[in-house]
Amino acid sequence: MDINNPAAKAEVEAAFLEYEKALVCNDVETLDRLFLDSPNTIRYGAAENLYGYAEIASFRAGRPATGLERSLERTVITTYGHDMATAWTMFRRPSLAGKIGRQSQVWMRTPEGWRVVAAHVSVIAE
Repeated sequence: MDINNPAAKAEVEAAFLEYEKALVCNDVETLDRLFLDSPNTIRYGAAENLYGYAEIASFRAGRPATGLERSLERTVITTYGHDMATAWTMFRRPSLAGKIGRQSQVWMRTPEGWRVVAAHVSVIAE
């Protein structure tokens, strides 16, 4: 298996950065586009369990648009072959003093581009 193919890794890194920018700017259209529109897509959030694209999009549409700024630490993106990847990162927010957030994503290449097919976000004490 070709792990961390340079071309595939660069593509996923670009998609991850696009996602991050959209997240902190609350660009819901881009966030929705970067998740696979499928009933099989899952997102476990800090306080919600979302099954399927429709639930994820509904959550995004109703989420507050403030307090989304964050800084990332220890981001690790790994590609497996040319069509699958994982992205792991830790994050800090001014509103989460004494805590650290963790985010993991599984990305898949589709005909439309790279899409998140599974994600998890959690916050723990430092």
